[in-house]
Amino acid sequence: MTDHAVLATARQVLLVVVVAIQLGLTLPALVTHDHAPAAWVAFALLAAVLALVSGSVAAGRAELPAALALPGAAAALTSSFLATTALPGGASFGPADWAFGLVGWYLLLLLAERPKILATALGAHIAFSIAWFLHDGNGDAGTAGVVVLSGTSVQLGALVIIRVLVRDARLAAQAATEHDAARTREELARQREQDLRTGFAGQLGAVLPLLADLADEVVSAGDEATRLRCSVAAVQLRRLFAENDDVPDPLLHELTACVDVAERRGVVVSLAVSGVATPVPTEVRRELVAPMARALAVADGRAKVSLLRTPDEVRVAVVTQASGALPDQDAPASVAVETSVHGGLVRSEARWRTT
Repeated sequence: MTDHAVLATARQVLLVVVVAIQLGLTLPALVTHDHAPAAWVAFALLAAVLALVSGSVAAGRAELPAALALPGAAAALTSSFLATTALPGGASFGPADWAFGLVGWYLLLLLAERPKILATALGAHIAFSIAWFLHDGNGDAGTAGVVVLSGTSVQLGALVIIRVLVRDARLAAQAATEHDAARTREELARQREQDLRTGFAGQLGAVLPLLADLADEVVSAGDEATRLRCSVAAVQLRRLFAENDDVPDPLLHELTACVDVAERRGVVVSLAVSGVATPVPTEVRRELVAPMARALAVADGRAKVSLLRTPDEVRVAVVTQASGALPDQDAPASVAVETSVHGGLVRSEARWRTT
């Protein structure tokens, strides 16, 4: 149960308590004792406040709006003044003093979620009642002390219980929210790990057969074709590792990773970048980098890589001297690729339209 639900339930219970006290206890005291007419005005004023509040409380609203609670509390204090001054002589805190306990419950009903204002209003109500008792001077001080202590302790105890229940409900809701958030983060991390594992498995599809062939001595590391396969696998792996790095410009980072592998093989590579970084989905980045990675895998001597980014298009192009045939590649789904080989030069360009 949320803190709002706890407060709404507590206020409904307080409403029942107020109705029971006003009709079952205070009305008979008002009828059977000789009060001034102001006492009936006070009773009617409290009944009017009850009528205004009961609809909102019965509807299950957790908090009363200030426009209703504060004027209602002021009306309850006014009723306290009218009823107290209308008491018969020497009747303060006695059987005829019907308003003392009832007004306190009204204040609790109206101001349960505003403890500071409630404490102030309840203090004013008790202080005036005691002051009138001292002014009247005909009551029993012992009886008055018992009435004040018992009445206020019950009402303050009810307030403490309500605040504790509301606090515990709020803490429980926060704990549940944090638990759900932790579970969500755990599930996202698990899903990301699974996606990465699946992605690695897919990208390693070309590498694992090569390793198996080398281990079984089906191919020889001295063969030109095997060296080409190793070069392609090295570029693919380096790009795959770079794909999962957290960097501001992932596309440029992956291109740079592929260039680094080629440079380690002795290829002189120049990289030209134009335009500002544009968000590119992971799958599209793979398709943009793949043709350039294939070309660099067979590069021999020099290569030039270009990255051009405009608001409408992203292009990755490479021109290089080739020492062997380009490895086969599946047709990309999101990127347009143009590749040509002339006189030992390989030119490849991949284009992706952002719109």
